[in-house]
Amino acid sequence: MLLIVLSPILYSYVVTMMKPSSLPLGVRSIEWVRAHGGAWLVNDVERLYYSWTAPAKGGPALRTLPTVGVSAPHRAPSFKPKRILPVITPSLPGEGVWRTTGPLVSGAPPLLVTTFRPDPSYPRLVAYVGWIDHTRTQLGLYPGRYEPPSNQLRGPMDVPQGQRWRLLATFNSGFTYNDGHGGFSVDGREYTPLQRGMGTIVAYRNGRVNVINWRGGAVPGHAIVLARQNLPLIVNRSRPNPNLSDGPEWGATLGNAIRVWRSGVGIDRRGNLIYAAADYQTVASLAAILIKAGAIRAIQLDINTEWPSFITYLHGGAVDPSKLVPNPLQSATRYLVPDDRDFFTVYRRVPNRTTVPFR
Repeated sequence: MLLIVLSPILYSYVVTMMKPSSLPLGVRSIEWVRAHGGAWLVNDVERLYYSWTAPAKGGPALRTLPTVGVSAPHRAPSFKPKRILPVITPSLPGEGVWRTTGPLVSGAPPLLVTTFRPDPSYPRLVAYVGWIDHTRTQLGLYPGRYEPPSNQLRGPMDVPQGQRWRLLATFNSGFTYNDGHGGFSVDGREYTPLQRGMGTIVAYRNGRVNVINWRGGAVPGHAIVLARQNLPLIVNRSRPNPNLSDGPEWGATLGNAIRVWRSGVGIDRRGNLIYAAADYQTVASLAAILIKAGAIRAIQLDINTEWPSFITYLHGGAVDPSKLVPNPLQSATRYLVPDDRDFFTVYRRVPNRTTVPFR
């Protein structure tokens, strides 16, 4: 009798585990439990685990920071972001100093990365930050195998082979649709309808990018090439959203104040994107990192150990990938093979090209 009752459950689990996936078996099993009525159990276990493993305040300070990038920026007539001023003094060598990650574009670095310690109360925590020059790059957005959950054309589910010659970086997108309820649109294809009041990454046909509070309709207009939403803005007008401490929007499964890996993306005053990720962060501390890095508006992206990824490529053709975010559960070749979740690409800009080919 018990076997008869459990048979449909076992069948569902086995079928799901046999499907193609970019995730380890353990992570996929947890996701299966979450999706089949066990979200409360997974959330309770994760909440207890993260509470038990939360770092204690204080303790010995770091002596060095992880090495990111390859060299100091070349001098060029273009704008370069200011060094992120140290939060903890004395600063460590290279702290908050921007470094290049790959080839120059039009004589200047299109992408810079750095690290810094964001919180004096937790002197061993490190924030990983990437800065993307919108005048030399083009943003892309691609569906994964299962996210967004739509029957629209999914494309290759990894970086298209025909675009890898100009690939500069890739980074993770937002929550699953079931958790974030945000919209997703690429080049006129509506995968999930856009929702008013949601923080939204948008890229326009003229090459400009932005992070905005969406006030439009369910489908973006022709001027917008891509739009990806993930919960309300966490930063607006260079200030944190006042609901970050009390509202459940930015981590309903765990709570806004649970310290986990979190990632986010913002826009600076000159229209350049800023990506940030760090371990043991609340949504409020993530907002503080993005503000410190220069963001005037920002949204949270995906959270928890499995998901944050920011990968750069030293040479064209997606050669020599390097993880800015030290995610032990994801390879540096993530997004060069089909991935379960949607993701962003950063390409070198090509004159007169206004859209990113879907394939």
